[in-house]
Amino acid sequence: MSFSKTMDLRIRLSANHFPLQLLERFSNPLDCLTAHIMMECSEVLAGVKPANLISLVNRTRPCGRNLYELWQRHHEELATRLGNLSCRVLQTRQRALLLLCYNHDHLERHLSHAGIRALLRKSGYGVGAPCETLLEILCRRVGGKNIFPHEIGLFIGYPAKDVAAFMGLVKLPFTCQGPWKIYGDPTESLDLAKQYRRCRQKMSAVLASGDGTALELHNPEHPFFCHSVDTEFQHHDGANL
Repeated sequence: MSFSKTMDLRIRLSANHFPLQLLERFSNPLDCLTAHIMMECSEVLAGVKPANLISLVNRTRPCGRNLYELWQRHHEELATRLGNLSCRVLQTRQRALLLLCYNHDHLERHLSHAGIRALLRKSGYGVGAPCETLLEILCRRVGGKNIFPHEIGLFIGYPAKDVAAFMGLVKLPFTCQGPWKIYGDPTESLDLAKQYRRCRQKMSAVLASGDGTALELHNPEHPFFCHSVDTEFQHHDGANL
């Protein structure tokens, strides 16, 4: 699968649903980059998704900023702002870089599920390998190649039945095209996509003020986290095959 087609494997709730003017409200370049990462990782920050893929394209936006260049200059400073969110560069190219952003504890729990481990084992990952080793294997498979590992959908929280069917490991009928390809009963998958969308909408509302306090993730009274976990924000590992 080509680099461009791998976007079918990631949730498409970013560029088309993230008003560009939101970033323009943050005059400081580091604030602008922080706001972008927070928006793209809304579901991870809310605790309903273990990880997200973020593509930073090397081009100048209408506001005059280039997020690819901002990452190159400010990624070390950014790391101190993101709380429990870790960012790992999976692939760097002249035109874009690809980040895996994740909550380590959440991802570790997610990848420990027996169903997901079984699929990773079928994909050539070591039996009983710790989370960090799994990430290292994934990075090696992604780095510098035009072929993308389909199992990355397991790392970013797509329902395992959908990933397994997409990889041809189980036989389920294609049901519909949501943010990812959905197979079999679509109910859980579509519900999960709805939760992801709601996270984006809430983060968008928080960042719309342009207030720097919205970037203080360590603040226990941050408006994004207040009352954000309700019956519609319950975490789904999506590991049922």
